[in-house]
Amino acid sequence: MKKEILRFLRETEGYVSGQQLCDHLGVSRTAVWKVIQKLMEEGYQIEAVRNKGYRLTESPDILGEAELSSIRKTRWLGSSIYFYQEIDSTNTQAKRLAEEGAPHGSVVVAEVQTGGRGRRGRNWVSAGGSGIWFSLLLRPEILPDQASMLTLVAAMAVTKAIRRVTSLDAMIKWPNDVVLEGKKVCGILTELSAQIDFVNHIIVGIGINVRRQEFPPELEKVATALEQERQLHVDRASLLGKVLEEFEFYYEKYLCTLDVSLFREEYQELLVNYGRQIQVLDPSGAYEGVARGINERGELLVACDRGLRAVNSGEVSVRGIYGYT
Repeated sequence: MKKEILRFLRETEGYVSGQQLCDHLGVSRTAVWKVIQKLMEEGYQIEAVRNKGYRLTESPDILGEAELSSIRKTRWLGSSIYFYQEIDSTNTQAKRLAEEGAPHGSVVVAEVQTGGRGRRGRNWVSAGGSGIWFSLLLRPEILPDQASMLTLVAAMAVTKAIRRVTSLDAMIKWPNDVVLEGKKVCGILTELSAQIDFVNHIIVGIGINVRRQEFPPELEKVATALEQERQLHVDRASLLGKVLEEFEFYYEKYLCTLDVSLFREEYQELLVNYGRQIQVLDPSGAYEGVARGINERGELLVACDRGLRAVNSGEVSVRGIYGYT
């Protein structure tokens, strides 16, 4: 009932009478008042005026299930939201939920991760109140070799959401980083559970640094946060809600063709690698070249002395970013 009352307060201009809430929810005035009190205890600023009703004037910076559900504008993504104050990893929990039958489009959110992970098992700093740590559970009817493109879908969603909420010039470093001023502000980790010709589920983990925080020494020069780049305040719930909207939009474009052709040009406009000298740390041997965008499968096209090569795995370093000079 808490999320329904929050949504009703947000969507109604002016005051909402207690009777309106009772009629809408089919509960007593006492039940409504108890929920209002609970919301106020959690930090919501709600005016209660006799003969007028209730009006929401300010929301706290929290990522609880009620808050996220009340602002959600997506059709299916986030229809089930699982929030944890502290957890080992949202990706790990999303896998557990997937095995228990959680539905397609479920979202797992944590205030604190004690075991957040990046690519290749690297640790992801996930302190409370400093960022947005969440995972998406997807059950698409696709082949396993088509799943990697969802990382690009996620990168598009996060970059677009940051730009629209903060006006910061977020860019994409292929394949799975979002950067500001040459520093990483978001990481994306996509994990697949599949059989030879069938996808059981896909977990897309996303971590966005929002507040200023103390990064470990090895990350100080390569990581940043949204509020660190400009004097602004970012409402984390609103940003997460926008990411979900953007992901749903680009995911459905992806499903139309099972590739990135419908937003390839848009992606390339945001690609910080485009036209730049890069180094590809390929397992068969490192080489250098100039990034020429991506193909319809989301592979990075690199012009080098061997011609135009499509990169679909391995590490990619860009000159001037993350210390590669």
